[in-house]
Amino acid sequence: MAHTDHAHHDDHAHHGPAPGIMRWIKTTNHKDLGTLYLVFAFTMFFIGGLMSLVIRAELFHPGLQFVRPEFFNSMTTLHALVMIFGGVMPAFTGLANWMVPMQIGCSDLALPRVNNWGFWLLPFAFCLLLSTLFMPSGGPAGGWTMYPPLVLQMGEGFPFLIFAIHLMGISSITGAINVAVTILNMRAPGMTLLKMPLFCWTWLITAYLLIATMPVLAGAVTMLLTDRYFGTSFFTASGGGDPVLFQHVFWFFGHPEVYILILPAFGIVSTIIPTFARKTLFGYDSMVYATASIAFLSFIVWAHHMFTVGMPLAGELFFMFSTMLIAVPTGVKVFNWVATMWRGSMSFETPMLFAVAFVFLFTIGGFSGLMLAMAPVDFQYHDTYFVVAHFHYVLVPGAVFSILAGVYYWIPKWTGRMYNEFWGKTHFWLSAIFINVTFFPQHFLGLAGMQRRVPDYAVQFTDFNEISTIGAFGFFLAQFIFIFNMIKCMSKKGVPATDRVWEGAHGLEWTVPSPAPYHTFEVPPYVGDDETQSLHGAAKAH
Repeated sequence: MAHTDHAHHDDHAHHGPAPGIMRWIKTTNHKDLGTLYLVFAFTMFFIGGLMSLVIRAELFHPGLQFVRPEFFNSMTTLHALVMIFGGVMPAFTGLANWMVPMQIGCSDLALPRVNNWGFWLLPFAFCLLLSTLFMPSGGPAGGWTMYPPLVLQMGEGFPFLIFAIHLMGISSITGAINVAVTILNMRAPGMTLLKMPLFCWTWLITAYLLIATMPVLAGAVTMLLTDRYFGTSFFTASGGGDPVLFQHVFWFFGHPEVYILILPAFGIVSTIIPTFARKTLFGYDSMVYATASIAFLSFIVWAHHMFTVGMPLAGELFFMFSTMLIAVPTGVKVFNWVATMWRGSMSFETPMLFAVAFVFLFTIGGFSGLMLAMAPVDFQYHDTYFVVAHFHYVLVPGAVFSILAGVYYWIPKWTGRMYNEFWGKTHFWLSAIFINVTFFPQHFLGLAGMQRRVPDYAVQFTDFNEISTIGAFGFFLAQFIFIFNMIKCMSKKGVPATDRVWEGAHGLEWTVPSPAPYHTFEVPPYVGDDETQSLHGAAKAH
């Protein structure tokens, strides 16, 4: 009896659902939803990338070339909203959907139907957001921060912008609750919190940040909506309100949001580097505590975005010192990654190349962030291209490179096929070179005083802008190599992957077959004290 029951389970595990479009619409399987999130995120990266090319084409030469200033400002605003809420966050959610249940040894996320609903909110949210471009007065053009009074002058698209942001926020909160509940309640027997892979830890902490901050953003944009349509004056100076109040409320969400965009990246890199250095991660516990410290500190540094609004000196000093304090746990992380690689038996497959580039280039972004943290000099840097260079060094070689690294690292487990290593490395080198060609010159433009979000500029800035534009087009085109490599993997054309794809890989996800069955861990594995030994045992038992 037990034997036939097991056979039935096995059959169900390998065959999965009936194919067809309804499988994807109705699915509650974490792997299907992870795939949907990733496909959606890469679609949004493409749309957001096209917007950035409009920006860079306009800035290739001084003078107005291709678009009107209002449309240019719409592009800068939508580029940011699409990349952050449509690209980076759904991509990390997709990786969490795929990997968190497999890494902690459970069969699915805790709330599968909520998971389906959270995903399907996103396409509607972005249809609403992008539809504003086709309305008579155009899309939002007040910057992604939506500062009043400028954003309140937007035309008919305004309520669509606000409603789209509410939908994105609901989607993020559902995903965060799901991940947190799963990690806290559904770990395999014997897997204590301090035995979890760091990717799960960083996602658990990110989930708490999302649950704490997304309602703050919802409150801020709702107050904008009532200012516009219901006669309130939260931010309208003529009615006794204060536009700077919006900045405080927005950045109380916005600064933890920056860490929502980077903490899962820390988890991915902390998974990949030990695998290809063939060593255990240096200082696992300190990495967990550093991640938690960064998350806590992110709530008390928000006004470093606002040094120029006329804060009292005591406020400037507080936010300056608390911002510089965040460099300490971040420095601990960088030290631990380097120490993990030190004297390791390293090999440089594509995921490792992206992870090493992440450590190096993200650190450059961190250093320029320390420069911006100093209030007296921030008066000079504020709202210039130096800020643009800083956050793109954090978000592209940081968040985006880590997403690419994670996909290269895990896709053999998802599809059962290896990607093409030659094209993977070609994609890496083109991306790494062009991203520096794009954003490094912008540091100098900013130091020389070129303002951001302006479609025209003085003639002395021409050379660096030309270099930057060439880099942007090169980086965009390089991503097509990645897409073709992934399609080849998914179309079953690559070399078949082994169960433990990477020689140095440890963790429960490497104990299941490649491709991972539709249902994994229907019976949770036991994780013993000697974790690696038990995992190897699980692999043999399988």
